[in-house]
Amino acid sequence: MIPTGGIVKGLGGRMPPGFEPCLAAAVPLLIWLYLALFRGGFWRPCVLPPAGSPARARVAAIVPARNEAENIGRAVQSLLGQRFQGELRVFVVDDGSTDATAEVARAAAEAAGASERLAVLPGASLPPGWTGKLWAMAQGVQAAATFRPDYLLFTDADIEHAPDGVAALVSQAVSAGRDLVSVMVRLSCVTWAERCLIPAFVFFFFKLYPPRWIAAAHARTAGAAGGCMLVRPAALERAGGLAAIRGRIIDDCALAALLKRAGGSLWLGLSETTRSLRVYGRFAEIGAMISRTAFHQLRHSWLLLAGALAGLLVTYVVPPLLLLTGAPACMALGAAAWAVMTLCYLPLVRFYRLPSAYALLLPCVALFYAAATLHSAIRYARGQGGQWKGRAQDVRRSETG
Repeated sequence: MIPTGGIVKGLGGRMPPGFEPCLAAAVPLLIWLYLALFRGGFWRPCVLPPAGSPARARVAAIVPARNEAENIGRAVQSLLGQRFQGELRVFVVDDGSTDATAEVARAAAEAAGASERLAVLPGASLPPGWTGKLWAMAQGVQAAATFRPDYLLFTDADIEHAPDGVAALVSQAVSAGRDLVSVMVRLSCVTWAERCLIPAFVFFFFKLYPPRWIAAAHARTAGAAGGCMLVRPAALERAGGLAAIRGRIIDDCALAALLKRAGGSLWLGLSETTRSLRVYGRFAEIGAMISRTAFHQLRHSWLLLAGALAGLLVTYVVPPLLLLTGAPACMALGAAAWAVMTLCYLPLVRFYRLPSAYALLLPCVALFYAAATLHSAIRYARGQGGQWKGRAQDVRRSETG
């Protein structure tokens, strides 16, 4: 609540016309000034630098794969074709695929002349308490143990790595003594839906998990991007291993938090060249991707949901609406808030090589994300949860369960 009582007394008990509306209209601007100046500079893209001096590390790339025949060939070839001074082996864990995922992976390795550096493991049945991806990752870690890797590279089956991508990750880990180096790969931004929504997805992610705070040892913030995570095995074992987070749906950030609590050093940034092969052709597909975990992120709290939706509306939607009030002071405050918002969003819009005008769409994009978050809560309340690769995630348990 804004303490206006003292101000009113100073004005002889009378408030100027429009004073309270102006105070309310200033809230979005104050929020954006805080975000721009005191939120760890999250809006400035932090890009993974090129590899420095060559590192002769041993890297085990672990690829959990479930029905990924469309993309896994390119993913495997990009890993086996790395320009890397060390030794790299790929462990694909076929997590109950019903398509030709395993065959495509083997064919890709054979075409690259590197079949001896690929192991395709049939995934074991999912035990109680584990999520599918983490169970597949754990099997990959176990299989890679005989290789005695210096680093584990957890990467998705739809990620095409740049030729020097692994070298850059290892260089960053070695030079700064990091236990976890993670990059948000360049997501597909080709379709109209992707151009409107994907840069905002990255923007919102970094606002929640500012990379500068993640890298700071004194800060509690921990986060990672699950598509590409380089982890020191000793740090993972010291923290309790993947079994410590076996039931977590947002596994990447759970892993980052686990390592940081155990004293691990983290780094998170963007990659300009390693990219996702997954294309979202329709707005509904991106909405489903957001909805799958949004309410879980809010710890299934309806109070947090209400706060999150109110925060989205006040922060993103109110500024342009203030331009419609006709009150000069309110319009000026709304315009200023929208301007700061746009300037903060602009670097990511440019990172994705989109016209600067896309930055003006952020209020509309925020409404879409708010709707997807609400949809996530409704599905959870109905006992439906999110669907991924034929598995239901984050399903509400019955009262008797």
